[in-house]
Amino acid sequence: MTEPYRTVAGRGRAEFAVRGSEFIGHVAPVQSVEAAESVCEQISAEYDDATHNVPAYRVRADPLREWASDAGEPAGSAGKPALNVLQQEGVENVVAVVTRYYGGTNLGVGGLARAYSRAVKDGLDDASIVTREPHDSFTVTVEYDDSGTVRGILESADADFEADYASAVEFVVRVPESESARVRDRIWSATSGRASVDRG
Repeated sequence: MTEPYRTVAGRGRAEFAVRGSEFIGHVAPVQSVEAAESVCEQISAEYDDATHNVPAYRVRADPLREWASDAGEPAGSAGKPALNVLQQEGVENVVAVVTRYYGGTNLGVGGLARAYSRAVKDGLDDASIVTREPHDSFTVTVEYDDSGTVRGILESADADFEADYASAVEFVVRVPESESARVRDRIWSATSGRASVDRG
């Protein structure tokens, strides 16, 4: 999955009321199903006094992972409408949770579907949709003698990296997938194979 994809720039939040019920849409970028589920758990814990916390996510994997739950709302009135917005916007690596505080008036399935859809849409608008290129992460471990060479290669490749200078030097690297193999090969060649490169 090396094609650029649409996702959100950061976290988003939207809040509104419909006939006494309060809806809060939360949207966040995630890199894995585990991260998406972790965000769902965090928001459910933070808003544990809410009537419902409805989750939905789309995560890039092979195949694409999509999931939603009505979280106690009538079947089809909450999770599916929330997921539909993510699908219609074509965003991936995004999790949405809509918190609802019941206001005493039933909204009906149609009213609920509209409210949950709006909460996700407004949350996406607040978060800003961006196009990202898939990235690859790996760790490079070298002796101090080679660290300047590796740092120079990473800087010229416009890679994101953090360096940890301990008994050896460890670079945690993040580069566009399209550049990953070339950068690793350059490091390998420049250090005559002395660099240890671990994927993951």
